Amino acid sequence: MFKKILIANRGEIACRVAATARRLGVQTVAVYSDADAQAKHVAACDEAIHIGGPAPKDSYLQWARIIEAARATGAQAIHPGYGFLSENAEFARACAAAGLVFIGPPAAAIEAMGLKAESKRLMEQAGVPLVPGYHGADQDPALLQREADRIGYPVLIKASAGGGGKGMRVVERSADFAAALASCQREASNSFGEDAVLIEKYVQRPRHIEIQVFADRHGHCVYLHERDCSVQRRHQKVLEEAPAPGLTPALRQQMGQAAVAAAQAVGYVGAGTVEFIVEQVAYDQPEAMIYFFMEMNTRLQVEHPVTEAITGVDLVEWQLRVAAGEALPLQQHELRLQGHAIEARICAENPEQQFLPATGTLLRYRKPPHCAFERGPLRFDDGVREGDAISPFYDSMVAKLIVHADTREQALARLDAALAQTHIVGLTTNVQFLRQVLRSPSFEQARLDTALIPREAALLFGLDPLGLPLAVAAATVQTLLDERAQEGADPFSRRDGWRSHPSSETVRHIAFEYQGQPVTASLTYQRDGGLHLSVEPGAYAGPLRFHALPAGSAWALELGFAGLSSRASVYVQGEQMHVFSPRGAAQIVEIDRLAHAGDSAPEGGRLSAPMPGKVLSFCVSAGEVVKKGQPLALMEAMKMEHTIAAPSDGTVAELLYAPGDQVAEGAELLRFTPA
Repeated sequence: MFKKILIANRGEIACRVAATARRLGVQTVAVYSDADAQAKHVAACDEAIHIGGPAPKDSYLQWARIIEAARATGAQAIHPGYGFLSENAEFARACAAAGLVFIGPPAAAIEAMGLKAESKRLMEQAGVPLVPGYHGADQDPALLQREADRIGYPVLIKASAGGGGKGMRVVERSADFAAALASCQREASNSFGEDAVLIEKYVQRPRHIEIQVFADRHGHCVYLHERDCSVQRRHQKVLEEAPAPGLTPALRQQMGQAAVAAAQAVGYVGAGTVEFIVEQVAYDQPEAMIYFFMEMNTRLQVEHPVTEAITGVDLVEWQLRVAAGEALPLQQHELRLQGHAIEARICAENPEQQFLPATGTLLRYRKPPHCAFERGPLRFDDGVREGDAISPFYDSMVAKLIVHADTREQALARLDAALAQTHIVGLTTNVQFLRQVLRSPSFEQARLDTALIPREAALLFGLDPLGLPLAVAAATVQTLLDERAQEGADPFSRRDGWRSHPSSETVRHIAFEYQGQPVTASLTYQRDGGLHLSVEPGAYAGPLRFHALPAGSAWALELGFAGLSSRASVYVQGEQMHVFSPRGAAQIVEIDRLAHAGDSAPEGGRLSAPMPGKVLSFCVSAGEVVKKGQPLALMEAMKMEHTIAAPSDGTVAELLYAPGDQVAEGAELLRFTPA
């Protein structure tokens, strides 16, 4: 076993590798950019080396600096994690040339599987089923258009060197192909340095099922069962589970053996994932499923913890042992399935705004109790701490929440409860959205395919899971608690309706804004000491009961109002209150009428950057007349391309930046005059 390794990555995967290395007695070296000088992964390792600026191209992609850091610290091997350099064959060769072990597959295997077109050819030779498509080297746009027309729409355009959902577009009709191709090639070039694409038939009602494989240098190769990763947005995974629901034992074995054949066809060594697209005739007919090879990821996957949960295997430990020359610890017949595991990716993003990535500071970061980093029924993998900033330089994932239980139903319930106990304040996240997906009929009943989110859109977006009565009750109680904390011993300074000689009940009115609408809470202090609350609009009224206990920077409340009872935690951020309860979470704003009395209507005609990023291009010129929804500009932020569209019919008055410019969040990109 190695004595010291360098982890050429950041965030939760760097922390994950460091945890296993520490358990095995292996010392670790972290690398970090300017943006990560105080990051959790730096503290998790024994040593740390600075390697450059915040942008990945200036730090985590600078493999020469990383190799230099490994040699300077005496590291014997480099673990690349996932992303960044993990599938870079040139980096793997450079490690070997420097006398370092690359904890991953041989460079030749990375190259063979890294280019999707080449991998399709190899899989065809190995007898692995393929989706009908075009995987040729000729990238003439006219030829690609003809091939798409031949295959038949809908088709999927995919970056040949891509991954993570980037450089991928679904095209429904021939007329849209050219524009989609150009956008796909542009994103592929920005993300991977080349714009070659392949075209495949877009499978109807598809499931995304992947097989975890592992091979050593002694000729052994096993599959550690499968994961279902069908629940996706923007072609990126949201929820992953293992084993895949509804697979017959025969199909599970057949796909596992095909994955092993795929790995052996390229002389694979280490951890890898063979991804299949599975076509379903119907959700309740698993015997009629047809699977096709999609691609192989020549690295550890983000969702590897669910495989660890159902097999009891530490995949990072296996990576270290195999890279050190050891044989696989277990053979195929020794691997067993144990229960069911589900992983939820907690991301800084706004699901209500087409999953636009968000930036900000983790002002409050509360995890579910009883979490274990590597083992146990509840696991929380992250690379951040309270007070850390989520920057635009890296992807938007904050953490991974993994649960394990005897059955899928138990795992669903456990995950929902754990998400309810995950409290993040300071930036927008998808936590509540994840809970909605878990509760959707399609997910509960395992009617899975990659269109689940748009199919269940009515149950996933634009909802109010907490509800107006509880939100206002919690905010009203929080206001009272804040006032009591600020008051002195003098009873005449109290604002809770106290009088020395009460002759009547006292009523006070508190103004809030909830879900973008004004709300008035009328609180009556009754002579017997009780509280009565009425809420408009909605005509909710009744006694307000609460019990409050301090819980760190928040209050833990037990509330009763309008026939509802619930626990709640409330965190205050300026005028905004963040309310978390088992029912759901929401934000409500207390309005200071005096402070806002002179506010004017917001300025119109501005189109601003929704987050920090780079302007890729403008789709219009100054003076151009446009229609509502027409693309105006393209931005790149957090590894994704975003389109800025016209909010209404109107005219572009002025372009304020040039392509390639870096812009801050809120920067006005262009001036727009509505019709």
